[in-house]
Amino acid sequence: MTTLIIGLSIFFAVHALPMFTVQREQLISKLGDLPYKGLFALVSIFGFALILMGKADAPFVSIWQPPQVLAFVPKLLMLPAFVLLVAAYVPSNIKLKIRHPMLLAVKLWALGHLLINGDLASILLFASFLIFAVLSMISANKRAEWSKPEAKPFYMTIVVILLGVVAYGAVAMNHAKLFGVALF
Repeated sequence: MTTLIIGLSIFFAVHALPMFTVQREQLISKLGDLPYKGLFALVSIFGFALILMGKADAPFVSIWQPPQVLAFVPKLLMLPAFVLLVAAYVPSNIKLKIRHPMLLAVKLWALGHLLINGDLASILLFASFLIFAVLSMISANKRAEWSKPEAKPFYMTIVVILLGVVAYGAVAMNHAKLFGVALF
């Protein structure tokens, strides 16, 4: 459990930097933009690797037994989460309606998985991502006005949706191999 907690701490500490704009700007001015981004990426990857190892090695400590009726919730939430994840990186009209598609995708992922996992390690993992996504969204909204992007051709929105559906299907079919839990 210690590795999981250390990984979460490292991952979220580096991702909290944008919330502290003065300190972030000081780091960028000292390191330079590209070295800052490289260091940010390396520390993020290191923290994420520790999260994966820590979650895999964590003992199963049951906190509560989720009702079976909730098993469909993450399956429902993950489809829009994957579309939003793609929309965060591929230009489409989804960003005209949703200011932070990545953070919304993380919130849907975390909430859905939090509802069906009652062990301590899962609660730590999913609750921390949910809380962080909420705080990040609040912080980002306070830092800057939303300047809506230009409208994109309609077909780009269709492309984003299709890519999200394909990614959803690929992860769903390989969920047991990837995460040790069969969905169907």
